[in-house]
Amino acid sequence: MAKQESTVRDHLEWLGYVQPTGLVVSAHMLVSAGAILDKRDSQGQRLLRELVLPDHTGSVVEQEPRIDDFVAFTSRFLGWSWSPKGYSGTSEAPIPDELKLYLGDYDVVIAPNYAVRERDPNEGESAWQLLVVVVEDGQDLDAVYKTKQFEASPQSRMERLLRHTDVPAGLLTNGRIIRLISAPKGESSGWLDFRLTDLVETAGRPICNALRLLLGQPRLLALPRDKRLAALLRESRKHQNEVSGRLAEQVLHALYELLRGLQAANDASRGELLEDVLAEDPNVIYHALLTVLLRLVFLLYAEERGMLPQDEAFLKHYSVTGLHERLREEAALYPDTMNQRYGAWAQLLVLFRMIYDGAATPGFDLPARHGQLFDPKRFSFLEGGRSLEAGSSGDVPRISDDVVDQALESLLVLDGERLSYRALDVEQIGSVYETLMGFQLMTTVGRSVAIRAQARNGAPTVIDLDDLIGVKPTDRKKWLGERLDRKLTARVVRLIEEAGTIEGLVAALKDVIDERATPGVVPAGTLTLQPSDERRRSGSHYTPRELTEPIVRKTLQPILQRLGDEDPRGPRPEELLELKVCDPAMGSGAFLVEACRQLGDTLVQAWHAYDELPATPADEDETILARRVVAQRCLYGVDRNPVAVDLAKVSLWLVTLARDHPFTFLDHALRHGDSLVGLGRRQLEAFHWEDIEANVAGMEVSRALTEVRELRTKIRTSLEDTCDQQLAAWWAQANEALATARFYGDLVVLSFFEGSGVRKRRTIREERALALASGNASRFVDAVTAARRAEPPIVPFHWELEFPEVFERGRPGFDAFIGNPPFMGGRNLSNVAGASYVSWLVFQHEGSGGAADLVAHFFRRGFDLLRENGALGFIATNTIAQGDTRAAGLTWILENGGQIYCARRRVKWPGAAAVIVSVINIWKGPVAPVPELDGKGVDRVTPFLFHSGPTNDPARLPQNVGRSFVGSLILGMGFTFDDFDAKGVATALAEMHRIITGNPDSREVI
Repeated sequence: MAKQESTVRDHLEWLGYVQPTGLVVSAHMLVSAGAILDKRDSQGQRLLRELVLPDHTGSVVEQEPRIDDFVAFTSRFLGWSWSPKGYSGTSEAPIPDELKLYLGDYDVVIAPNYAVRERDPNEGESAWQLLVVVVEDGQDLDAVYKTKQFEASPQSRMERLLRHTDVPAGLLTNGRIIRLISAPKGESSGWLDFRLTDLVETAGRPICNALRLLLGQPRLLALPRDKRLAALLRESRKHQNEVSGRLAEQVLHALYELLRGLQAANDASRGELLEDVLAEDPNVIYHALLTVLLRLVFLLYAEERGMLPQDEAFLKHYSVTGLHERLREEAALYPDTMNQRYGAWAQLLVLFRMIYDGAATPGFDLPARHGQLFDPKRFSFLEGGRSLEAGSSGDVPRISDDVVDQALESLLVLDGERLSYRALDVEQIGSVYETLMGFQLMTTVGRSVAIRAQARNGAPTVIDLDDLIGVKPTDRKKWLGERLDRKLTARVVRLIEEAGTIEGLVAALKDVIDERATPGVVPAGTLTLQPSDERRRSGSHYTPRELTEPIVRKTLQPILQRLGDEDPRGPRPEELLELKVCDPAMGSGAFLVEACRQLGDTLVQAWHAYDELPATPADEDETILARRVVAQRCLYGVDRNPVAVDLAKVSLWLVTLARDHPFTFLDHALRHGDSLVGLGRRQLEAFHWEDIEANVAGMEVSRALTEVRELRTKIRTSLEDTCDQQLAAWWAQANEALATARFYGDLVVLSFFEGSGVRKRRTIREERALALASGNASRFVDAVTAARRAEPPIVPFHWELEFPEVFERGRPGFDAFIGNPPFMGGRNLSNVAGASYVSWLVFQHEGSGGAADLVAHFFRRGFDLLRENGALGFIATNTIAQGDTRAAGLTWILENGGQIYCARRRVKWPGAAAVIVSVINIWKGPVAPVPELDGKGVDRVTPFLFHSGPTNDPARLPQNVGRSFVGSLILGMGFTFDDFDAKGVATALAEMHRIITGNPDSREVI
């Protein structure tokens, strides 16, 4: 183990010297593949000097090393044999057309100078491993230059070529630098620069040896396939996914660290710092600290992408990475006094203000980003103010340097290795921060400890030891079972039952206590984070790009095809920008990010096809510009967790980030609320959850919609030079105009939830309708506010009120819904969300019952809000095609104008989660795309996720079913014989038994 750690450190050392941009290879994967670095080997460096120094006998300092002949260099230094069987680019083996990218719009061809392939001895087919592009001597690899009308840097051209050809690696050189590039389809690119000036120095020997180790002919062609360069790059990417999972745990602990630091600052102020906030809404503190972490991740990502100043003064005195380096040095020098030092927190506050307001010095110019994320007034107590509204008091909270150091260490270092945020996809960053959602801030009543969750990335639960010690010993197991998210061993349970003191309980629980959440037993009055019941019981998982990419593509494909039917050039830019795409449970925004990418690429194609390319700002390329426009005009999202709204905004900001532009304005499109709870326009006008005649509320709703529609149109169609302050002012006016109508809708919904039955609900609503008519409805404001802060909260979202431009056009509704709705079984739904919540869903969705899983209601809601010829693409569990969930969801949809045009029934979740899901696309309208089931064309997909058609010959049933009444029933249920083996028949019989008997437990039949 010690030897392996040493070899990993060797690789980390040279990787630290070359400073990779993004992810190329992982030190751990290099060691796993047997790529051991011999730091003492000097032969390679001597050979390099002979090849690249004009006078290899002279001083290295006085000469500029360069590669004059690439073929000769690689032959001697890397051992490339240049046989036509393995290499292309010579007269004997020219570059084949399959490795060339033709850009017809520009009349440009991008092609490598050389290429390396391997021959598979089993199949006898060649597989390209490496593309090589040699540019002019000394040319800047990242500088944009023009070929005809095509502007791009050598780096971006190589990335585009690699993705087009699906070749795993590229080599780009200007004679002075050798750059190894990894740019897989659908993922962020990464590269390593081997600078000859570094390699020829004595200290550069490890880098020189690493270059030979990675690019020598054995690594390309001779070693076993799982140890070659392509495998190293692929496995390093997989390792990075594991890294993001473990990083999530560290980030959660960083949140706890910041909470402890803020409480210490509050204690130092004798309780004045947080007094007002704790009295008003304690969860604001949790939201504020999470915002700090989101600010930090944005800054780390922006720093590594070169989006912030590269001036030495900024990097050393203002940047997050510069602060981390300084704190690490001070922690090494003064380890015992870090918790008595202050200043790091103030530096972070200065940086946050600079990002928000901008800053200009002779050394650097930082544009104002504005945006809600960095708004200092939003959580002013972070700067010393006593409330949300008050400004800073001038007394910066005394949060110690040790707290900031520990928090930054959790964000930046994993297993001793410096993390690259550039190497993480936006979705991976979102996955890390999704682990921070679903908490409530609480103050301990007695002495307490945090118990680790059993599931990976689960949240620790704080338990009150003083409460537990007072429980009858034989009841303690049950008490813990109701509170914890894990199972305790029989030994631990026995020790807990035997404990007679707090110390005894701590000793019994020591193996499951999360000391990073609660270091030791914390006293009464300690601020802690407690996972909500919904977080503990709902089955929501971060959706990786492996799933979002094909789902979004399959959802948008038929919509884009119909737009382009009338012109061979495809849809026009203005048609694309009128599309409305929504995720009703957006979480960190993974689906919206993917939709932004795909629609952005389509928009760029349309700009060129119709010769309508707009002027591109200096800090943006056409792709980033297209994404920014798409994000502002086409994308919508809703989530009942306010933290998720912030996280989704950060995700879209990162994917649309431009160096000198403010954040894309998204406040109008990404909203907080419950997608399943809300009223339509007619219900709002009637002040009733039923569709009846309008009353006094109707005039207010109509007035608000007229005003808000105009303001939202200004925001959505604003030009690039519209200042952020103007957009924010329009949005503030829109919110003010909506306030009364929104309140009326919330009050109606609250009336439904407060009533225990039909009669009680009507009585409550009528009382409030009378108050509304007499102008006294304002007395219910506190009740609505309290409901929004309750657990579980009631946060209605009135779709037609919030997005009027979507529902007041020719064919009202969204063009597409995409997403991964949260899973919660019908039996758990009432326990977690409450009986009134289930009653609301059953009332809103005709034909549904209280036993249907939550996902069925998301399918129904999405389908209801789709426009004609719109598409839906959702992930679901396999229960979507079973029992009450199927009846409430797919069956009703297919009976009311919907058609399943694509279904994948058993999709294994990528990554660590042991989950099998179904992916379903639904079309709303009479002429649907040709249906597919598990990748095969079929005549029709049934609600059971089987296919039916004219080929159902009873003779094709298995013999044990035969030409029987049972076989006829199977056909009548929409199954087809092609799908059945013995297990399939048993499933069908069990389903029929459930239908006939009404018994939900069909296992007895099987």
